[in-house]
Amino acid sequence: MVTRRSYRFRQYTLKPDERADAEPTLFVMECVSCGFSGAKGEDAEDGSEWAVAHVKHHPDHLSYREHITRSYQFEPGEWQ
Repeated sequence: MVTRRSYRFRQYTLKPDERADAEPTLFVMECVSCGFSGAKGEDAEDGSEWAVAHVKHHPDHLSYREHITRSYQFEPGEWQ
């Protein structure tokens, strides 16, 4: 016995998760020279303040990297 099957595909869009219960976006600044990082926070300015304080104590540490943790979710779209 031969069974026929048909398949449908669905489009999805990946977007930042903006639901009320989504995890907050977190920012942290890391010193490239020594690998130390400031505290994670929900305000991007906190990382900048940490970097300013860090370079005052270590004037030769001039390169920094910002890490951002943001939740994403797929939004289902049209069936094809």
